[in-house]
Amino acid sequence: MPIKYWEYEDAPLKEKLKDISVKHVAKIYFENETKAYRFARALYEVKERKELRLRDCPEDLPQATWKRYLDFGVTVGILKHEAGAYSFTDRYSKPLKNIAVYITEWINTPKQEDLGIIFASAKTGRQKKRGGKGAVNQE
Repeated sequence: MPIKYWEYEDAPLKEKLKDISVKHVAKIYFENETKAYRFARALYEVKERKELRLRDCPEDLPQATWKRYLDFGVTVGILKHEAGAYSFTDRYSKPLKNIAVYITEWINTPKQEDLGIIFASAKTGRQKKRGGKGAVNQE
């Protein structure tokens, strides 16, 4: 996870705060466009609903994918998972203070973002099944 702290020092942070986007948040943690899109999608769903349960996640991605990216958000300290629901945390560790300032600004900005345009080259649909056991026909 190559976090580029220098991009969030005081002067660059002031420039980034002029154009707040979930893309910047996702790109902190993922270089891969598809992974960044999915993480941004999970964060955006939590932002829209204030609290997100796995059963309420959209059907366009599998539940395991939603869980993986929401749990990653918990691992890095952006989200918290309490009472079966994911929501944004209000406590950040000291080294991530400026990143936390950016994320907090993004959460509080009521800006509509089209993730399909922001992550234009990301694979947005389900993947085809690649193996494993198929449906067993029991007669």
